[in-house]
Amino acid sequence: MTTASAEAPVAARTPKTETLFTRIMRYKHAYAMIATSFILLAIFNYYPAFMGLVRAFYNYDIGLEPEFIGLGNFIKLFTTDQTFIKSLGNVAIFTLWRTISAMIFPFLAAELIFGLTNPKHKFGYRLAMIVPIVVPGMVSILLWQFIYDGVNGLLNALLKAVGLVDWQRAWLGDPSVALGAVTLMGFPWVGGTNVLIYLAGLQGITNEIIDSAKIDGCTGFRRVWYIDIPLIRGQFKLIFVLSILGGLQGWGTIFVMTKGGPGTATMVPGMWLYNNAFQWNKMGYASAIGLFMFLVIMAITVINMKFIKSSDTN
Repeated sequence: MTTASAEAPVAARTPKTETLFTRIMRYKHAYAMIATSFILLAIFNYYPAFMGLVRAFYNYDIGLEPEFIGLGNFIKLFTTDQTFIKSLGNVAIFTLWRTISAMIFPFLAAELIFGLTNPKHKFGYRLAMIVPIVVPGMVSILLWQFIYDGVNGLLNALLKAVGLVDWQRAWLGDPSVALGAVTLMGFPWVGGTNVLIYLAGLQGITNEIIDSAKIDGCTGFRRVWYIDIPLIRGQFKLIFVLSILGGLQGWGTIFVMTKGGPGTATMVPGMWLYNNAFQWNKMGYASAIGLFMFLVIMAITVINMKFIKSSDTN
């Protein structure tokens, strides 16, 4: 009779719990390389932003001792600074048109390209949409500055050629038309990036859906309205958010073309911030403008993100 002897179970070895310091020391070389990037980011990105936040509550001119004034800069912005108030209206008009044009015209161009049946033609037009992306933005701005030139500009030359001499203007020098001229630049407003975003969304629609729509007689405008637009809502939302943020933050076009003039006809908050900071050395007041615009942009971003999330859920 044999007896089976049960072997005592061997206790599994449990690794010692590593401390945070131990893990860091194990990968110290990797952490050292990452830390360099974070240090540079903190010095050149986060620190200036933090100091701008602090200086917004100071009367701080370069070369003078900062004086804490609380909300004094913000009170001045909305009570006595008529230029800033005018700039808010200007940037609202600029952003509104930028958003509308980005939502409509690139989408129409993308639909036209999507509707082409010849693959070579479709590829050629897609390639043409890349050209505006490759060309530096400054070149485009300078080109439109030449078009609007009041003496030798292309626009006045065209008006003269068709007999509309009375319509000729110093487009960037006339306060009554300067803001409209800057806002409407970029005709026909089919920026390459937006067209490609819409086109990518349209190409994501399956052939089964398109074929089913054809069988049901849903073609042309009806297909665009009932099928294409609902299925590429994500692209519309993305371009909507980017257009608003770009319009509120953008002031480079104004800086190159008019510098906010004539007078304050084309002044926007970004340009007014630049003038206060780097022309008149009013860093505290400029920081207050920057902080206000940051809060506006942050609020719009949060609202948009909540709207996008809720609409996607529904």
